[in-house]
Amino acid sequence: MAKKSKIAANERRKVVVQRYATRRAELKDIIRTGTPDERAEAVRELARQPRDASRTRVRNRDSVDGRPRGHLTKFGLSRVRFREMAHRGELPGITKASW
Repeated sequence: MAKKSKIAANERRKVVVQRYATRRAELKDIIRTGTPDERAEAVRELARQPRDASRTRVRNRDSVDGRPRGHLTKFGLSRVRFREMAHRGELPGITKASW
């Protein structure tokens, strides 16, 4: 189980990312296609935004206990939790491989 403060901080980051997502996309488009003056202004504005507004600051965590490592994106679980739930039959369509 991850610390509750780490899980809460990650949730806060997700909210900030959503709040700034459209404006960041607009600025990135200007940086890609604008004139040199527009680009410089867009870069300055992008730098003024909070660091947590960047999508890369959000950590993939297990949806059950918040474990940050070994995250399986398709299921939203860590490898440990995935294995436990699969053995108990809680994941439909998942069977243990044997050959």
